[in-house]
Amino acid sequence: MSVRSLTKILLHLIWGTKNHEKILTDREFRKRVSDHLSENSKSKNIYMKINHVNAVIDLPTNRSVEEVMRLLKGELSHWINKELDSKFSWAIGYAVFSVSESNLAKVIRYIQNQDKHHRQKSFREEYDDFVTAYKVDIG
Repeated sequence: MSVRSLTKILLHLIWGTKNHEKILTDREFRKRVSDHLSENSKSKNIYMKINHVNAVIDLPTNRSVEEVMRLLKGELSHWINKELDSKFSWAIGYAVFSVSESNLAKVIRYIQNQDKHHRQKSFREEYDDFVTAYKVDIG
């Protein structure tokens, strides 16, 4: 019997555009960006809003959260810049929250219903709610 490492570390990733610029306004282009990110990260349940991204991933055993975020944001910025022939960039930070298997479907529904949520709350309000719910000390 072989010994192997087994993990299942589900994470909800959130990151925004630099200065919360509403750059990704075209719905079809957002779909292309989401498809591109899904194809290149092999993750699913990624949602692009005009000024931020929500995604759920299963963290690979050989990657840190910081490395995954750098890879996703960096590669996606490069692709968007090439597609738009412009200078696009993400904000410096990001938020990452753990997701239990029992709450995975709920988080996926939340991500899929971002348009509905953002009619009621701004990105900042959504972010603050996550910080409060997860009891994150922001200093």
